[in-house]
Amino acid sequence: MSDFQPIIDFIKSKFPDTPFIPLHEPRFQGNERKYVLDAIDSTYVSSVGRYVDDFEVKLAEYTGAKHAVAMVNGTAALHLALLLAGVKREDEVLTQALTFVATANAISYAGAKPTFVDVDRDTMGLSADAIESYLKTNVVLRSNQAFNRHSGRRVAACVPMHTFGLPCRVERLKEICDEWHIPIVEDAAESLGSYINSTHTGKFGLMGTLSFNGNKTITCGGGGAIVTNSSTLAKKTKHLSTQAKVAHPWAFEHDEIGYNYRMPNLNAALACAQLEVLPSFVDNKRELASDYLSFFKKQEIVFKSERSGTTSNYWLNAIQFANKDERDQFLNESNQQGVMTRPIWNLMTSLSMYADSTHDGLENSRFLADRIVNIPSSVRA
Repeated sequence: MSDFQPIIDFIKSKFPDTPFIPLHEPRFQGNERKYVLDAIDSTYVSSVGRYVDDFEVKLAEYTGAKHAVAMVNGTAALHLALLLAGVKREDEVLTQALTFVATANAISYAGAKPTFVDVDRDTMGLSADAIESYLKTNVVLRSNQAFNRHSGRRVAACVPMHTFGLPCRVERLKEICDEWHIPIVEDAAESLGSYINSTHTGKFGLMGTLSFNGNKTITCGGGGAIVTNSSTLAKKTKHLSTQAKVAHPWAFEHDEIGYNYRMPNLNAALACAQLEVLPSFVDNKRELASDYLSFFKKQEIVFKSERSGTTSNYWLNAIQFANKDERDQFLNESNQQGVMTRPIWNLMTSLSMYADSTHDGLENSRFLADRIVNIPSSVRA
């Protein structure tokens, strides 16, 4: 018997009578069908409709943000949030190399250059220590703006990502970035339902962005959102995301370059139903994570769990192997047996379009990239 067979068997025991166990599949067990049919019957299926308004209100209430603006997807939300934070062409934006490519792509959409800084090994999210070291070594303040002393470019924003729903140390990152007058835009795409103490992720920075893709904790097929406590930014978000159209009974007046980024009412109907059951989804996922944590302690394999003072939604559960060879052996054996597992993302600096980007060595990122595997994490029926 393989050394990894007990792990595969345990995962199978958590999802019994399932010939193929996906990594994370959606669950529709509430008012999804009712609300979607109602949206169809209303004929308001595009970006105007009551479900869009309802979803924004309910999402703001859930996260504790003053405002939420629904978007077509999480990547569009991050792109627009960066523009609203003041990121301009040829600026630099600090972020992590250990992330899904959308984080870096959104920075590129804004015409800016991503600078990749290391992560913490426990959270797998952007490291406050690494950011502080990078800023002290490479950045200077001029007229309350941060500039890279080597490239001369303005450091316009910092984008930490809450990896797999585990909150990074964004509270300390904010303290550091405030000293350097660098706004934080949180990539909270994976962390709906995650908290630092009693504050929801996405609320520490100037803005936070969320995703409701098909594999997220809740989904509306696609979908995303920007959350913020700024009324000015929320109003500007709605304006720019609807092609910057000036309100008028009939005229097509547009006062700047805008974007077709608003969430359709049809998707919002699905999102409203999913949001109603989100608390039970998070409870279910946290119960599974607790079972995994207890099991992997006996296996002497690191299960990536929430740090003290935080509450994770455990969107995707992750385990850490001793080395790349063990990781690859487990990936091969588990997938052959119908248990979907996958490695963490390739580092952004390993991709051709970001290979020449500035980085700080990424020691922890490289360590984790060779060892982390996601295991099945769906809400169990």
